[in-house]
Amino acid sequence: MAKALGLDFGTTNTVLALTDDGVNSHSVSFSSSAGVTDSMRTALSFMKDAKLGAGALKVEAGHAAIRQFIDNPGEARFLQSIKTFAASALFQGTLVHARRFQFEDLMEVFLKRLEAYAGDGWPAQANRIVAGRPVHFAGASPDPDLAIERYNAALTRLGFPEIHYVFEPVAAAFYFAQHLTQDATVLVADFGGGTTDYSLIRFEKRAGQLSAVPVGYSGVGIAGDQFDARIVDHLVAPEIGKGSQFKSFDKILDVPSNYYTSFSRWNQLSVFKSSKEFADLKQLVRQSLEPEKLEMFIDLIDHDEGYPLYQAVSAAKMALSSQEEAEFFFSPLGSAGRKTVKRSDFETWIADDLAKIETALDDVLNKTNTSADQVDKVFLTGGTSFVPAVRRIFTERFTTDRIESGGEMVSIAHGLALIGERDDIAMWTA
Repeated sequence: MAKALGLDFGTTNTVLALTDDGVNSHSVSFSSSAGVTDSMRTALSFMKDAKLGAGALKVEAGHAAIRQFIDNPGEARFLQSIKTFAASALFQGTLVHARRFQFEDLMEVFLKRLEAYAGDGWPAQANRIVAGRPVHFAGASPDPDLAIERYNAALTRLGFPEIHYVFEPVAAAFYFAQHLTQDATVLVADFGGGTTDYSLIRFEKRAGQLSAVPVGYSGVGIAGDQFDARIVDHLVAPEIGKGSQFKSFDKILDVPSNYYTSFSRWNQLSVFKSSKEFADLKQLVRQSLEPEKLEMFIDLIDHDEGYPLYQAVSAAKMALSSQEEAEFFFSPLGSAGRKTVKRSDFETWIADDLAKIETALDDVLNKTNTSADQVDKVFLTGGTSFVPAVRRIFTERFTTDRIESGGEMVSIAHGLALIGERDDIAMWTA
């Protein structure tokens, strides 16, 4: 019987894992109205349901939340990538059908839905939950202590006697190291939705037991979501008023760019909809020199087009990983929503982000006095590792035979579960 549950609570997807015998592991399977899957989109949907009684809400998570949102336009409140708010002191909760939810409430609701979807597969007798955490949380001024405080509040409500935290790249490294045939210094680069994390670890096997010496960590709050934001900023924002102006008395002023910062972060649109900023934006329409663009902006928010926007951006970004150009198609913009995107342009848009990702890599190598030649294996995990410009950061430093990838969706959760079975768990925790 597994004594630990590994929890990879991701910005985009969440995976839970258990071990079968302390050596092999498997993902927890979820069965919802959207079918059976071993990963869950980190998303929630709330909808009033008279059958449940006055004030009660029908809550779905993951793919079922997406389906409920799509099937009930205007009625379902949709929240996604809630992890991005974990370390933000500015996020003090959000109203959902007149009820306020703090971050820990949202995390608890999400995980309890996963427990329900798991059914008999949920490890009710497990006494440990081992949760992954990024080296650096996402956000402009992230507060990691606040994030862990919020995680603790949510996870305590699940009833596990022990709660442990392990850096996400350490968990990925542990998963990868199970297949090592000789001692090695391993660099793991974990590209999530909100963060890029590095872990440098020395693995050695003695009498069949895997041991490790952490060498160093580094990270930056930039990853796939930031790349998405660059696409939105260049292809969509100009069509809905970015760069336009409005008249205030006898002055011509630029429409504030902060509106578009919120918009380019598609996961924040549901919160933006209930903000003072959105109310202010509506007031600008009458003063705008191009009111039709701001009206389109407002319509996109009012009609909850955040998820369709995410789908359009993801499709284009994925295509650009294997093609030199791709079509971006976002139907709510009409003819303005169909554009051809060149990979070279996309790489120009994300150049500053790539530089920061590479600086974080320099940081972990420099702080540990480790040269590229001293790294035996490089393990790339996470969807953003497929972006050619990201992979070049590594192929230009390390020989191709040392670079491996795999388990993009499950490596962290499975590593967490395996670590959770160990008696020396304290040496692995953050």
